[in-house]
Amino acid sequence: MGTALGLFAATRLLGVAVGALTAWATDRHDGHPLALLGRSWDSLWYLGIAAHAYGRTLHFGPGVVQSDLAFFPLYPALVRAVAVLTPLGAGASGLVVSWSAAGVAACGIHALGARLHGRAVGTALVLLRGLLPHSVVLSMAYTEPVLTAFAAWSLYAVLGGRRLWAGALAALAGPARPNGFAVAAAVLAAAGCEAWRNRRRIGGVTHRLWTGAALAPLGWVAYVLWVGRRRGDLLGGYFEVQRRWGSTFDFGRASAHFVRHVLLHGGRFVFPMTMLIVAAAVVLYALLLADRAPLPLLVHSGVLLLVALGGSGFFESKPRFLLPAFPLLLPLARALVRTARARPWHAAVVAGALAGLSLAYGAYLVVIADTPL
Repeated sequence: MGTALGLFAATRLLGVAVGALTAWATDRHDGHPLALLGRSWDSLWYLGIAAHAYGRTLHFGPGVVQSDLAFFPLYPALVRAVAVLTPLGAGASGLVVSWSAAGVAACGIHALGARLHGRAVGTALVLLRGLLPHSVVLSMAYTEPVLTAFAAWSLYAVLGGRRLWAGALAALAGPARPNGFAVAAAVLAAAGCEAWRNRRRIGGVTHRLWTGAALAPLGWVAYVLWVGRRRGDLLGGYFEVQRRWGSTFDFGRASAHFVRHVLLHGGRFVFPMTMLIVAAAVVLYALLLADRAPLPLLVHSGVLLLVALGGSGFFESKPRFLLPAFPLLLPLARALVRTARARPWHAAVVAGALAGLSLAYGAYLVVIADTPL
């Protein structure tokens, strides 16, 4: 685990360094490297909630109203706690939370990979996640590291049969992000599968199973209902907030139209890259199915992939939404380990190529692209 954490930290530190050099080389002195990481796009919304609580709304013409109620509360609460307990400012506190959560997530991912396929695969899984094209987000004041930390350890607890721990960690993952319910879905699926297998066995289903299953969705449901009550529509209030942001679940119709537009008329570099990354995620999920991965991993990754594919709005953010779906990388991690054992230099070349892509594209996203992450 120490090796995996060290490799992950090295990739992210290199990413920060390349981003800083890119900002300097392109004369982007309007943004200090740490400011670019701590105060970019959605980070500003989270820092605003941490400093002033909820209540900010921006109007952009008819039907487009951006409210901070769209952002779940766990991350700003953690940022607020760090800012109160330390002399750090809001942006630095956000980075402390994100970087700490990224480290916890790396440990959980390694533990899960090692449980399934051995320590080498666990290390490769952490390394590959640190070398994803959008892994720069893991160094920013964003919520993906927090969600992934709870998700990794909740899934690890599920695979180990620790239902109460799995449910409690899933409950904490819920208020991290809107797609945090994927963790609860995985815990519920595992509980349902076990209950079905043991349905005819007296005493086969313990109270821990049902208690863990009941705990799992509480965090996500509680925030959705709180927003609904605040908006005067208990069940639909939160989804109305998302709709006014332009974010709905339309089974991929808007995304398909956008892809067609990009193919016919072109667009910014981030758009074809997004298409390639999402297509690769679909292929990796098919490989995960072919490998007969455990049901909780399939459900967790499947729900995150479904949300990314079927959601409308912010097309360029879809690769970021998939960052918590780390089980998708298991087939690649196993292949990399097999290659490293048979042809070490080939594996080194592959890892080096992925590192070059990740570092360059991450710097491009943060410094040059000027598109929402």
